[in-house]
Amino acid sequence: MEFRLDPSLLALAREATAVGRAAADRRPIREDGWLVGHDPDLALELARRSWLGMTWPTAVGGGGRPALERFVVFEALISEGAPLASCYFADRQIGPTLLQFGSSAQQERWLPGILAGTDTWCIGMSEPDAGSDVASLRTRATPDPAGGWRVTGTKVWTSGAAVADWCYLIARTDPTAKPHAGLSELVVDMTLPGIDVRPIVDQTGDRHFCEVTFDDVHVPADHLIGEPNGSFRQVMRQMEHERGGIDRLVSNRRMYLDCLPFVDRSDPRMRQELAAIESGYRIGRLLVLREVVGQAPQQFSAAAKTACTEHEQRVATFCGRVLGARAQAWSPTEPSADDLAFRVARNLVYAPAYTLMGGTTQILRTIVADRLLGLPRA
Repeated sequence: MEFRLDPSLLALAREATAVGRAAADRRPIREDGWLVGHDPDLALELARRSWLGMTWPTAVGGGGRPALERFVVFEALISEGAPLASCYFADRQIGPTLLQFGSSAQQERWLPGILAGTDTWCIGMSEPDAGSDVASLRTRATPDPAGGWRVTGTKVWTSGAAVADWCYLIARTDPTAKPHAGLSELVVDMTLPGIDVRPIVDQTGDRHFCEVTFDDVHVPADHLIGEPNGSFRQVMRQMEHERGGIDRLVSNRRMYLDCLPFVDRSDPRMRQELAAIESGYRIGRLLVLREVVGQAPQQFSAAAKTACTEHEQRVATFCGRVLGARAQAWSPTEPSADDLAFRVARNLVYAPAYTLMGGTTQILRTIVADRLLGLPRA
């Protein structure tokens, strides 16, 4: 079964495709642009087109538009490889989190910068000894006798921290409580003294992941979001925004399309793999659309992310097989003159991260078994 969008949505998708393609043309690679591609000018352009905060209430400056409109815009932008990282985290999950858990004063303070495309956000969640296990976080926020909080600890894999204006930080505020019950959420100004950001260079040469150290950083009291010690419930809702989106399916879509002319369709094995990938795109898209239109149960994003990111890894492997030896002569310090081979080789190296970021596949499968299917524990 194939679901067709109405003409107005198709026209919006075509417009977004053109914008995304023009922005992607400014970069040597198109893959993972929503995560590794920082382009402040594109963020401003999206704001001018009212493509940031599209579904947010008009009362706070949002567009008040249907969720399907945002879906087609960002599906097109990400599929083309548009460098969205300057604004995407904020639009995808910071804004919705502030709308759900923030006070009206906090919304008035931070939403306008997101909508204008001028403020870049990062998310301080994972730590050196606590990746997907949020309850194991050890970064402390202790009350300051003079008011506010004092934050000390280390975060890692903090995407975009080196260019971020703000950090949405998860910290332990009650060390005596049960692990899940003593966490709170704070907004931290990344220009404050005591913050040290060290980019992590991965095997592809990307530097978007960072290690961030907080050394007795003072955070004002009114920067606490939601309930004190109530972060675990809030962050689980935030992860729904992070895990269930179209970005988890089409990060390397453009590379796949660019490789199609080189597929040997006379080989039945390649035809079979091609059919599997085309089916995977359609299934993954339907999983994401269930989230978009509000038909998915809570925690369904764990299933969507698992299926979609494993599909992205299959795409990387397939493109490597299609190009063969062309994709081998590459290093991050000496890019090949063969642009497509450079992109495929880079994506083969990067692809294992798809099922690690935002929660490992192993943990997400446990969530699906436990919270969605209600399977008995061993």
